[in-house]
Amino acid sequence: MPAVVHRLAGPALYAHRDGIRAVFAAAFAGPPWHSGPADADAYQDRLAADVHRPGFAGAVALDGDRVLGFATAWTSATPLPGNRAYPRVTAALGAVRTGAWLCGGVEVDELAVLPAAHGLGLGRTLLEAVTRDAPDGRSWLLTSVRADATVRFYERLGWRRATHPAPDGYGTVVFLGPHHPARDTADLPL
Repeated sequence: MPAVVHRLAGPALYAHRDGIRAVFAAAFAGPPWHSGPADADAYQDRLAADVHRPGFAGAVALDGDRVLGFATAWTSATPLPGNRAYPRVTAALGAVRTGAWLCGGVEVDELAVLPAAHGLGLGRTLLEAVTRDAPDGRSWLLTSVRADATVRFYERLGWRRATHPAPDGYGTVVFLGPHHPARDTADLPL
């Protein structure tokens, strides 16, 4: 049976939490994340709260009952919170661009596909499922600059870098979605 992607409301997505945990553990086990079982457990706990965020959107790729991939997104807060990677994002873009480009847009939080299911188009379909209702096309995400395959994946899908790595190559990169109104100005100097 071919995999089918379903966009689900928070509680319906959370019903797949064990499969999502397994995908998270497999997808983020290698470099640059090196996540272990405790990280997968922590993500499962975080997901329980995330499904209640304003504007939450979730999608799951299923082969029968088996979860092959998932994506989560929500409406970004205004202003961005002061935790996680948000301060680095604001520092990289500046307060004005952060407010105009990211706040109130659809923020993709997680996208993961089992390594054995790569190449089936699931990542693209999951990403489209959680960003299709982005206001004025304003969707965005961030990832590690050290995740070469992930960065290339987003670039192939038409996502545009809005930030660039530090000279030492560490840090995060912000991507604007393919329909984001600022994507053509994202490469302009700050």
